[in-house]
Amino acid sequence: MIILKSEREISNMYKAGQILAACHREIAKAIKPGMSTMDIDRFVEDYLKAHGATPEQKGYRGYEFATCASINDEICHGFPRETPLKSGDIVTIDCVVNLNGALADSAWTHVVGSITEDTKRLLEVTEASLYKGIEQAKIGNRAQDIGHAIQSYVEANNFSVVREFTGHGIGKTIHEEPTILHYGKPGRGIRLQEGMVITIEPMVNVGTWKSKMDGNGWTARTLDGKLSAQYEHTIAITKDGPLILTQQ
Repeated sequence: MIILKSEREISNMYKAGQILAACHREIAKAIKPGMSTMDIDRFVEDYLKAHGATPEQKGYRGYEFATCASINDEICHGFPRETPLKSGDIVTIDCVVNLNGALADSAWTHVVGSITEDTKRLLEVTEASLYKGIEQAKIGNRAQDIGHAIQSYVEANNFSVVREFTGHGIGKTIHEEPTILHYGKPGRGIRLQEGMVITIEPMVNVGTWKSKMDGNGWTARTLDGKLSAQYEHTIAITKDGPLILTQQ
């Protein structure tokens, strides 16, 4: 069942989203070689606490951390760890913020030190594809209009879009209906309505879009060991167009 949100609920989710956006900005300033993703996880938990919020995914289905921290070939749901990061790494930090019951979800791929031009291009295309999808998140469009815009842009730039993991509705819980694919054919899927709040979160790979699962049962990584990047925003469908609740 799709749960439409009131203007007040969207406003509260926006407040949560702005805390999360500011947290990502702080991570981008702080991340450097020698730091670990566990350092980042501790920073995020402390940052949210200082701003009256909590990390919603901690404890979700037994997950133990405030963030998902996916390094290089890890697509999503990487566990934070104490291993020092090195220059050239890319790290996707994914976090869901709970502010007085209102949730916001955003992932961002952060750069450690200096990266190659090829890696920079992966990040630029992935981020741009997110905004291509957001442009389609308006009343009357179909859900797969979002995915088609993302897939078309990514594949035109010779990268691939992960199929196994999707965007989703969000509200009082992390995952609600509808499912938002990052690929598809235009004019298909549910029709978007005012009051829907969804995440759009394309995961883009250098090589194959296919993934494999680590033994921890959470972390997905690219099947061919090549790099993966992800950018995610929480979006409200409004009469004035898509409203990015986690805009940085």
